[in-house]
Amino acid sequence: MRALALAFALLAVPAIAQEAFPSRPIQIINPYQAGGATDTLTRVLAAAMAERLGQPMVVINRDGAAGAVGTAQGARAAPDGHTLVFAPALVLSVLPVTQAGAGYGPDALRPVCQAFSNAQAILVRADSPLRSLSDLVSASHATPGGLAYCTLGIASIPHMAMLQWLAASGAAMPHIPYRGDGPVITEVLAGRIPAGAVVLASASGRTDVRLLAVFDTARNPGFPDVPTAIEQGFDVAPTSFGGVFAPRAVSDARVAVLEAACMAAARSESYRAAARRALQPAAYFADAAVFGERLARDIAEKAALLRTIRPAE
Repeated sequence: MRALALAFALLAVPAIAQEAFPSRPIQIINPYQAGGATDTLTRVLAAAMAERLGQPMVVINRDGAAGAVGTAQGARAAPDGHTLVFAPALVLSVLPVTQAGAGYGPDALRPVCQAFSNAQAILVRADSPLRSLSDLVSASHATPGGLAYCTLGIASIPHMAMLQWLAASGAAMPHIPYRGDGPVITEVLAGRIPAGAVVLASASGRTDVRLLAVFDTARNPGFPDVPTAIEQGFDVAPTSFGGVFAPRAVSDARVAVLEAACMAAARSESYRAAARRALQPAAYFADAAVFGERLARDIAEKAALLRTIRPAE
């Protein structure tokens, strides 16, 4: 009997070894170019997670189609937890609709850990007579054809944020799309377009623009004097949040391991420092459950907003 028990124990060893996770380096795909703000956060978080998981984490940049190329690669990866994606929620809530042939749906990935939340802002020239959102609403109605604003592109997060605010405020403002926050600020400074909506970090360190509002639930630590839209009477706070995702079929057990490592990494001093430099709010991270609930709401909200966008916008 003793020999039989020993034989069963020996047979169980390979099975136990197979269950070890992670058993090799983990790839984490950033679906954008190297060097950007998201890339920096990806690399700092990956290094902190690697310390906790006991395996290297290799950042892979796969940009293209506004993020759809890298996201699709992550969605198609083997569901063993050794391939992850670090991306904004829009890769699931927006790109499957706006990118023809994206090759995946909004349920292609499952959330592991929220690791960032980028606020959006409305800005004008520093010498503009507009000093508040109420001023902007009044000016929009006083301008024949409406007061134009620009963003980095149709269905971009700043554009979607403005659509939510316009619906709440009743302002009349036609949209002019550009390619990037840089051109948006250039057009506003040149006086060709009165206002622009940008990712908040794009306005960091600038003295030639005035921020009328930040879209978030609280003021940003990097811009303590800029009120939120909520403070000004408009109940909207659209942000671009995101973090770590895994292929949809990765097991709950493995996601739990990854989630624990991700949450610990997001709280690490190295990542907190990177988050401060990226103008992250105090509540930039969340666990898989909270991240998933927020993602589900975002998918529903963005679907409704996307139905309102006309090609000319």
